[in-house]
Amino acid sequence: MTPTLTTPHAAATARELAPREQEALRHIAAGHTYLQTARHMGLSKHTVDAYLRRIRAKLNVSTTAEMTRVAIALGL
Repeated sequence: MTPTLTTPHAAATARELAPREQEALRHIAAGHTYLQTARHMGLSKHTVDAYLRRIRAKLNVSTTAEMTRVAIALGL
């Protein structure tokens, strides 16, 4: 099986994410830590963690690597 950088429902998935979720995903995909993301967004790291849990559920992924792959596929 060959890995791919696209997801079957990438366009639908992008619409499912709230703007702040997209922003958090962008930071994490860029390699920032939860704390760095929280500071940049003016949030607590617990709020960032909550955003990322919701993102994982919406995207049906379980790892940061998978989230990063989807972020790239979505152009974030």
